Amino acid sequence: MERQLWKKVLKCYDYPLIAAVIMLSLFGLIMVYSSSMVTAVIRFEVPSDYFYERQKLWLIAGFIAFAIMMAIPYKVWRAERWVKLVFFASPLMLIAVAFLGHTANNATSWFRVGALSIQPAELAKLGLILYLAAAFANKRKRLAEPAKSNLFPIYYTLVICFLIAIQPDFGTAAIVFAIAMCIIVSSGLRLVLLLKQLLFFALIGTVLSPFWLPVAGKKIFSPERMSRLYSFLDPFQYANGDGYQLVNSYLAIGLGGLKGVGLGKGIQKYGYLPESHTDFIMAVIAEELGLFGVAFTLGLLAFIVLRGLWIARRSHDAFGSLLAIGISVMIGFQTFINVGGVVGLIPITGVPLPLVSYGGTSLVLTMASLGLLVNISMFAKYEQRYKKAEKTIVSKQKRGLTF
Repeated sequence: MERQLWKKVLKCYDYPLIAAVIMLSLFGLIMVYSSSMVTAVIRFEVPSDYFYERQKLWLIAGFIAFAIMMAIPYKVWRAERWVKLVFFASPLMLIAVAFLGHTANNATSWFRVGALSIQPAELAKLGLILYLAAAFANKRKRLAEPAKSNLFPIYYTLVICFLIAIQPDFGTAAIVFAIAMCIIVSSGLRLVLLLKQLLFFALIGTVLSPFWLPVAGKKIFSPERMSRLYSFLDPFQYANGDGYQLVNSYLAIGLGGLKGVGLGKGIQKYGYLPESHTDFIMAVIAEELGLFGVAFTLGLLAFIVLRGLWIARRSHDAFGSLLAIGISVMIGFQTFINVGGVVGLIPITGVPLPLVSYGGTSLVLTMASLGLLVNISMFAKYEQRYKKAEKTIVSKQKRGLTF
């Protein structure tokens, strides 16, 4: 009996989604090596495979997290003890990093543990998805009422976004806010209530601006950030300064053409793109593999996002559906912000490309999130394929129609 159950479960796993995750993550590992081998030697004075070896270790950890989250029933995370842990741990980590964190690129966003760097904002991102999905799934029948309990998750979301923004990390804060709004709107909460609360907080922020703006304004409107905005508007005017990286991103994309110059043969990674293995890895893909490489990367990411939304629609459980929406939106918005920065559509924010860019915490948490998405898909398919059939057989047996 147990063996038959495992066979049924294995048949219900979402193998196209699993294949897409594996292909994209392995492709990302190859591109991390190609984009970082020169930077590692020239800029960081380490062996050419330094970032590749570190990414490989993170990818192994990511596959372990992916497999664990695939195997654990997603409904476990709806338990009150996990929701409470996530609820308190996320803001505490973000507060702690402000005082104890490591500063790099003018942002205090990491904990340094030996040679490892851990980014609490990535943990808080997944934690917020779990909390919001559980909070709104538990009160599904009362969402039409203007109760304070329905609005508390909105307040919590704004606190998390604020703590991430003051690091400062506006890109991640924008992604977290977008994820939260998509989950909240999808939950069934009256849109009027949501808009009223957001307008209320905007009004309070405006009234109190004489108190917070002189302090926060130094970070928000710092000379570095303002020059980054000016370089985004006209990168060629600032080609020797803050527009340098974006101009070279354009050159990489233009040089790649349709087929690219060949894997490993790009020249923009020779110091012209300082963040070639992280924020601008898509520019290296465009140069070396051309439009085909870009289409392959974005095609797989689009498939993951659309598959996730399809899973959310197919799931009959509110918690699973909201989780799937949150994870899909997270991948989608992060891809848009990264690629938008590379092509000059939006200002550069330092957000990595999911599963492709170099980065430990982001990679492992993304893999864990996608493992959770696969588990939701498996349960939805299992319930649709087998539970209905089992109910039909039991019903027929009660009526004496089967032997």
